[in-house]
Amino acid sequence: MNKIPFSPPDITEKEIEAVSEALRSGWITTGPKTKEFERQLAEYLDVSRVVCLNSATAALELGLRVLGVGPGDEVIVPAYTYTASCSVIEHVGATPVLVDIQKNHFEMDYTKLQEAITEKTKVIIPVEIAGVPCDYETIYAAVEAKKDLFKASTDLQKAFNRIVVISDSAHAMGTVKNGQSTAKIADFASYSFHAVKNLTTAEGGCIAWDTIPGVSDDEIYKQFQIFSLHGQTKDALAKMKPGSWEYDIIIPGYKCNMTDIMAAIGLVQLERYPDLLARRRQIVRRVVEGLQDVPVRILSHEASDYQSSRHLLITHIEGASLEQRAEIIEKMAEAGIACNVHYKPLPLLTAYHHMGFEIKDYPNAYHYYQNEVTLPLHTLLSDDDVERIIATYKQVISDVMSR
Repeated sequence: MNKIPFSPPDITEKEIEAVSEALRSGWITTGPKTKEFERQLAEYLDVSRVVCLNSATAALELGLRVLGVGPGDEVIVPAYTYTASCSVIEHVGATPVLVDIQKNHFEMDYTKLQEAITEKTKVIIPVEIAGVPCDYETIYAAVEAKKDLFKASTDLQKAFNRIVVISDSAHAMGTVKNGQSTAKIADFASYSFHAVKNLTTAEGGCIAWDTIPGVSDDEIYKQFQIFSLHGQTKDALAKMKPGSWEYDIIIPGYKCNMTDIMAAIGLVQLERYPDLLARRRQIVRRVVEGLQDVPVRILSHEASDYQSSRHLLITHIEGASLEQRAEIIEKMAEAGIACNVHYKPLPLLTAYHHMGFEIKDYPNAYHYYQNEVTLPLHTLLSDDDVERIIATYKQVISDVMSR
């Protein structure tokens, strides 16, 4: 019996040849392929600019740094997310403010979000788990309701004159709401190209934004470049132009640029992406259909106003305890099918517990986690694999929950 892995990368000979081409070119760090990848991503997302970096985490952190968020500031983030959504707040010296999620949904409780806004709040980070878009209309309404509390401390903050929304859209490349990408709706959007993502560059990520009135896109782009390359005023490509060796270091910056080897993979993946999304759509629809008669809730990936990227196939087994959920995952593994859990709420993790966060203060996050199982969802699944996942999951749930 063949094993069904959870989320292997879908790499073809086209990606392999593109990497070989980059290697043969003699230009393997940030260069022309990275710039072209940024251009094509901006076109795909229908935004003004994109900066490619070595991870979505770097993109999210540099978004905070470009905005000038730091000590004394607060950033609001859901309690139900991966650590990267929150660790970046610590990295810049700001204070994370965790908000519980809605009952039976991963989005923040927006009433609690509005209550959490203070005069110290500079940024809200909504998280689009599985690629399902958040309710930005309600988020911006909360921002507007507390606008009088906002105190800008940098020129870019003054340009917004309100709390800035930076979406953690790590899962959401290809997600659209009302016909628009998240990057078109949020003030900034960070995306991941990690090996397990729908569109991969092995490691990697980007941050995207649309034009901000009164602010130069080129200036924002330059700031991201400076932060990502040691604070250097020129990248390697610019320095290689004849007579252009001169540069300066204007801040003690960081090192998180994307390479042309990574971008070469990404350019091919982006070309293939419409077909990859279509296949994911087929798989999710079949699984939803196949599990209709089982006590399982499946996170909805489509509605009249949105289409998700369908990054994760999140299910909740009604009435299952932690122990039963663990047994179901174990028995699926014994049957050769790898499953996962997305996510442990942050207060359950040692680092955040030591920061003073207690899971008792986030009951909805705990309840959402308690019976969640994520099924395999990737474009290397055959139709037979999908049928096997459905049949095995149904049988395992029946066996475990009937005892």
